[in-house]
Amino acid sequence: MAEAAVSANRLELLQIADAVAREKSIDKQVVISAMEEAIQKAARSRYGAENDIRAEIDSKTGETKLFRLLQVVEEVENDSTEISVADAQQRNPAAQPGDFISEPLPPVDFGRVAAQTAKQVIVQKVRDAERERQHEEFKDRIGEIVHGIVKRTEYGNIIVDLSRAEAIVRRDECLPRENFRNGDRIRAYIYDVRREQRGPQIFLSRSHLQFMSKLFAQEVPEIYDSIIEIKSVARDPGSRAKIAVLSNDSSIDPVGACVGMRGSRVQAVVNELQGEKIDIIQWSPDEATFIVNALAPAEVVKVVLDEDARRIEVVVPDDQLSLAIGRRGQNVRLASQLTGWDIDIMTEAEESERRQEEFQQRTIIFVNALNVDEIIAQLLASEGFASVEEVAYVNLAELEIIEGFDEGTAEELQGRAQEYLDSKQAEADAKRRELGVSDDLVKIDGLTTAMLVVLGENHIKTLEDFAGCATDDLLGWWETADGERKHFDGILQTFDIDALQANEMIMAARLKAGWVTQEELAEKEQEAEESEDTTGDEGETTE
Repeated sequence: MAEAAVSANRLELLQIADAVAREKSIDKQVVISAMEEAIQKAARSRYGAENDIRAEIDSKTGETKLFRLLQVVEEVENDSTEISVADAQQRNPAAQPGDFISEPLPPVDFGRVAAQTAKQVIVQKVRDAERERQHEEFKDRIGEIVHGIVKRTEYGNIIVDLSRAEAIVRRDECLPRENFRNGDRIRAYIYDVRREQRGPQIFLSRSHLQFMSKLFAQEVPEIYDSIIEIKSVARDPGSRAKIAVLSNDSSIDPVGACVGMRGSRVQAVVNELQGEKIDIIQWSPDEATFIVNALAPAEVVKVVLDEDARRIEVVVPDDQLSLAIGRRGQNVRLASQLTGWDIDIMTEAEESERRQEEFQQRTIIFVNALNVDEIIAQLLASEGFASVEEVAYVNLAELEIIEGFDEGTAEELQGRAQEYLDSKQAEADAKRRELGVSDDLVKIDGLTTAMLVVLGENHIKTLEDFAGCATDDLLGWWETADGERKHFDGILQTFDIDALQANEMIMAARLKAGWVTQEELAEKEQEAEESEDTTGDEGETTE
């Protein structure tokens, strides 16, 4: 190509530039710039690399000009790149130091080596321009589904021809047991476009969660028009999936719209995903209802939510357990991914057994702590009392209404409960002192003696130690990895305190330790209130 370019007449030069630009889908001026650089490089090898040589090709006439740039200086140190003020003013009377003078050069007669060098420069420049064009074209198309033709496979990775670019479907982004041959048509989801050393890399996926969402958007006009909204998706690629949908129009059933007449719409998606079974679920703002829906087709008898830990216990009939769990735990795992909750499933028999066990444990606690017989302990447990603290501090009237109890019995039980707690408090305080926990921590509102013992056992013994804690250190935290949520234990997670209380205790310790001042705390509180007010105002404006 370069040999033709450098030896062609003016018209042919422009025709070649135009043809290359069309073929590579790049700007014609880029090709002309590449030719200019190639001529410059060849001219430097002819006249010497120390010269600052420039080439210009007129994009209208194809005329090529070659010249050398010389900088005007007071004292010449390099004849190849500099010219004195006196010599420069002979050519241009207005020349001043710092200006540049162009000196025309005769056309270069390219040899074989120079022509080959010019060709390499042009090819590289055109390739760089093509890569930049591909990156600019596809960087804003992340999240789209594209059609392509399988070009080849390399170690399980599929190279796809998108006509204006090449893309790759890595082996782990394909569906299991899915085979493509050269020339097959393929649909995939663009999930990433990166600039790399060898050019822009376009990464496609057929196992991505959003691939299924986009397929539904193509098959279901209501989703494309935002009448139906896809709230969340969970997939076991190639096997099974769950998708939660919500209708913004009360007259349209979101599940029915996604299924289509005789299942035509969902079947089109299933066929594209190689037979992947899809459960379409009605999304609900009520967490319990949504989780029950997500466990379909299993029936649910009862749910118990722990909102702080985002954990839920689900009770199902004995004959529904295997259906709720699914093969290899697939159903409950997908339901957990879909809802973002950790789901524990148990049968009615297991729940009954657990309740009996809890009842027995409470009974034993009351027998030992209150020094009463088993019948009285069982009466307390059956009435819903779960701890000695509840017995000690509950209103006497609630004890008196228990069948067989009178005012004297209630007072005696409450007195024994308080004595028991006082003795436990004394033991805990002695343990706290033995561990070396500072008396300063006793003065922090909300920190009980039992908490101080646990803190001491975890080497938090001074005001500074506690002030350096974070809320997560005390209550624990959750992290999600590979689609599964894992809980990390906190020092005080077994105590009945929430994040707000934990934060207040930590800030009180920092205040006492002198880490912050009362004024700084007040400023932060005011900023938080102003932020909340601003958010609220924005919400009202939106409505």
